[in-house]
Amino acid sequence: MNELLIEDAGAVRVLTLNRPRARNALSGELITALYRALLEVDADDAVRAVVLTGTDPAFCAGVDLKQAAAEGVAYFRRFDEENCVGQVALVGKPVVGAVNGAAFTGGLELALGCDFLVASERAVFADTHVRVGVLPGGGLTARLPQLVGPAQARRMSMTGEVVDAARAASIGLVTEVVPHERLRERALGLAAAIAEVPPAAMSALKRIYTESATSLIGRALEIETAISGAHDSDLAGLEERRVAVTRRNRAQLSRG
Repeated sequence: MNELLIEDAGAVRVLTLNRPRARNALSGELITALYRALLEVDADDAVRAVVLTGTDPAFCAGVDLKQAAAEGVAYFRRFDEENCVGQVALVGKPVVGAVNGAAFTGGLELALGCDFLVASERAVFADTHVRVGVLPGGGLTARLPQLVGPAQARRMSMTGEVVDAARAASIGLVTEVVPHERLRERALGLAAAIAEVPPAAMSALKRIYTESATSLIGRALEIETAISGAHDSDLAGLEERRVAVTRRNRAQLSRG
C-alpha cells in the first residue's frame, strides 16, 4: 500500500497521508515519501497549489512511536535528514491543509506548516508532546502562538487538551469548518482559486508571507530546536505513554 497518495486536480496537487490503521502516523517510509513529494512540488511548474490531507479517520497522529521506540536514534536521524514536517512550511507554493480528523502532536505541527487550514467538523487538535515525555521540535512553539495567541498556545501544550473543530475556528487555528463530506471539495476549490493567480505574483506573495513570518518566529524556532535537541527522552516508554494519552483523549472527547 502506498503510504502517500499523490494526485493532480488541474494545477492543484493533492497529497494524502495514507496509513489509516496507524492514524497516518509518520513511518520512515511516509517521512521520505512526503519529504520528496514536497520537493517535487517546487520543481514542477505545472503545480501551482497544494492540498495536504489524510485518509480517514485521522489527519496525522505525528511520530510513529512504535517505530521510534524500536529504532531509537536511527528513526529521529532519518526525520532530521528528511524533515517532512519542516518542509511543509518551506514549500514555495501555497499549501492548503484539509484537516479531516485528529491532528495530534507532530500531526498538529505538520498542519501548522500549511498556509491556512480548513477543517472537517470531525477534526480535533491536541499537543500531547510533554505527556509522552518529548518536546515539540517541528516548529509548534514558534507557529502556534502566531495563530491562536501565546496564552491559548501555552494552554494547549501544557494541558494536552483536545480542541474540537468549532473551538479551533473560534481561536483562529482554522479558517473555517465544513461538513466532513464537503472538506475535499472545499479545499480543492480554495486551492483552485489560488492556482488561477499568475504564478509570479503568487510566488512573490508567498515569499512575502514566509519571509515576514521568519523574521517573527526565526528566533523561536532556534530556541525550540536547541532545547528539544538537548532534552533526553525515554524512548523505550514512548508507546506505553502514547496509549495512556490516547485513552485520556478519547475519554475527554466522549465527555465533550
